Amino acid sequence: MPGMVSPDARARGPATLRDVARVAGVHPATVSRALNEETRSLVNEDTAQRVLRAAAELGYRPNPIARGLKTNRSYTVGVLIPDLTNPLFPPILRGIEDGLDEAGYTALVANTDNDPERELLDCQAMRARQVDGIIAATARREHALLDEVLAAGLELVLVNRWLPDAAISSATADDRKGLRLAVEHLVRMGHRRIVHLAGPLDYSTGVERHEGYLEAMRAAGLEPDPELVLFGQVFTEGEGARLCRELLDRGTRFTAIAAGNDLLALGCYDVFEERGIDCPADVSVVGFNDMPFADRFQPPLTTIHIPHQEIGMAAAALMLDRLRKSNGRPRHVRLEPALVVRGSTAPP
Repeated sequence: MPGMVSPDARARGPATLRDVARVAGVHPATVSRALNEETRSLVNEDTAQRVLRAAAELGYRPNPIARGLKTNRSYTVGVLIPDLTNPLFPPILRGIEDGLDEAGYTALVANTDNDPERELLDCQAMRARQVDGIIAATARREHALLDEVLAAGLELVLVNRWLPDAAISSATADDRKGLRLAVEHLVRMGHRRIVHLAGPLDYSTGVERHEGYLEAMRAAGLEPDPELVLFGQVFTEGEGARLCRELLDRGTRFTAIAAGNDLLALGCYDVFEERGIDCPADVSVVGFNDMPFADRFQPPLTTIHIPHQEIGMAAAALMLDRLRKSNGRPRHVRLEPALVVRGSTAPP
């Protein structure tokens, strides 16, 4: 009878699509349609629910290889991450994996260490494994890799990056607004000599946050002083320390720092400890990203929170949308940042 699962059926090993069809009392083709989110609407709702219940009772897991042979897809998506040791990226990756998994796709992850040559090799390896698309967190403004991905006919989505002049879907936080929030917070506390330790302008994150700093300073009636802006080559703790030492060695007068990300801010903490500078009594610091453990810094870091996991899930949704209708127009998803005030900021 439909709906009955015998002990013998469970003992035979992994359930097959035909097992699900037998238990649900439908044709295997109906099971295939009901288990696929893209074709479920073609099946009567009651029938689809009966199939889903039967699949759950049997512990049925679709075979991605068999499904790929039918659809000419591998049901894998490549994910290029610039630095997995940066605490920003694991939550983004988790969001990507969760979003893809719901649609039966698997993420194939590569860590590129911000090395263009390694990116190229990773991309070629993913193409050899016939991924259906690539989600890249590595995009630079001038990026030959992106041209190669598109030329290969692969779907492409950017995460935590975007290219305003390219027709490529992207999921990011509103970086410009985030830095404005940081500067506005410092201005409200009475700071006027506010440093911006910026990230590299090769990345949209560096450009957008720098533009946000300039906009907020001018909106407050403070013409940005070029001496108060230093550009890093990478978004790392070591680079933050280098820039902070350079600032102090020049004798530049300032009371606050708006850093391009939390790691640059953490590098400032290292230099403050070296030189006996009290934060926030002597210098206030605001980071960007609200990476894990920023609240455990000493002092806890005032920063701009971005919804890391939600950004990853948005990127996965954009990729799935591209795979379903590849001729659709690119979309840009911008998630809202939020100021998180902790112990690293105080009036000057």
